[in-house]
Amino acid sequence: MKTIKELKSYLLLWSTQSLSALGSGMTSYALVLWLYRGSGSALSTALLRICSYAPYVLMSIFAGALSDKWNKKRTMLVCDLLAAITTAAAFLLIKTGQLCPWHLYVINAVGGLMNTVQQPAAEVAATQLIPKEHYQKTGGLRSFSQSLNTILTPVFATLLYAWGGIGAVITTDLLTFGAAFSALLFFIKIPEPERSYKQEQSLLSSAASGLRWLKDNPLIMKLIFFLSGINLIASAYTAALPALIIPKASGGEGVLGAVNACAGIAALLGSIIASALPAPKSRVRLICLSLFFSMSTENFLLALSDSPIIWCVGAVCGWLFIPVMGTQLDVIFRSTIPADMQGRVYSCRNTLQFFTIPIGGLFSGVFIDKAAEPLMAEQSAGSVLTAVFGEGKGSGAAMLLGILGMAGVLVCTVFTLLLHRHIQQEKLKNI
Repeated sequence: MKTIKELKSYLLLWSTQSLSALGSGMTSYALVLWLYRGSGSALSTALLRICSYAPYVLMSIFAGALSDKWNKKRTMLVCDLLAAITTAAAFLLIKTGQLCPWHLYVINAVGGLMNTVQQPAAEVAATQLIPKEHYQKTGGLRSFSQSLNTILTPVFATLLYAWGGIGAVITTDLLTFGAAFSALLFFIKIPEPERSYKQEQSLLSSAASGLRWLKDNPLIMKLIFFLSGINLIASAYTAALPALIIPKASGGEGVLGAVNACAGIAALLGSIIASALPAPKSRVRLICLSLFFSMSTENFLLALSDSPIIWCVGAVCGWLFIPVMGTQLDVIFRSTIPADMQGRVYSCRNTLQFFTIPIGGLFSGVFIDKAAEPLMAEQSAGSVLTAVFGEGKGSGAAMLLGILGMAGVLVCTVFTLLLHRHIQQEKLKNI
């Protein structure tokens, strides 16, 4: 009861924002189905994700500097409202029969920009609402809600899409937004952190201070670059998954939903494990082990099989320990970065850690459509490539996933050695 009382405001923020994230996730999922069904192109669906993440690359550093200067609650409210307006615009275009793929790219770009500004403000807000001794527990809660949303998103999105089309999905999204917006506006008070820097500091100087902090903390910088490599592989995987499963005889939209749901169930179990784990002797070692298990299993199981059961097993292996990794990373960041600098540092982190996501998505779409699928179409039935990756549409995506599996093992091995060496040299403990 004492813990619940201490976390009352955070729990209300977490639960309502998670509900809104579920609505947004359903819209994103339904739009991928709508676009792939109309185009049959991996690149066209990958562009949706690219447009969402491009603002992270272009604007994150400055967004964090602004976030540290602005009121956190007001920033979150304005960004959420503007993002909802773009979703409403998509709803109107659907109702008038004028929705085109380029509309979705613009809407995703605007939504991504709002998230770029809102995310560092939300991170600081969470830090202000959470007592330090509860960082790992609340990190597990965040993983829990993200995992639950991963399970529910394909199920609810598919049901609503089949029942009422994209319009029904977007309406649900707007309703969940209304609930989260009202809770934040009327019931949650977010204290501003004390400032240890001059408020009149220029925007460029403020943004540069976040980069300087990272430069002075090389372990954090190495972790960020490790995650950027993982994100390159993961974003290529995300773009390849529909292209692997939907066109195959053993696949389809329902099977894609089942695989995504299995990933969500695994992540849900992982978030429970993350919340229950005692503080490890080395958080960095646990991060490395979690990512190595994920990267060395899922992509290979997806690439080398045509069985939906094996695909689901791969999804479980790939996502089971991701919440454990995320929770440990969250504790390291929150306990290391000063609260009044978290907006700037988190935004610099976003740029450095997430700039590979649009690159991976673009590479995946182009490689599958222009190289892998044509190459596999030219193979004879008894060739080595068809024996390994199968035949027909979807085999090119399987080839890419096999390459991604090898790349993931290599990235994890290299950065595990680098991080271990850094910890030994600096004689760091409990990190």
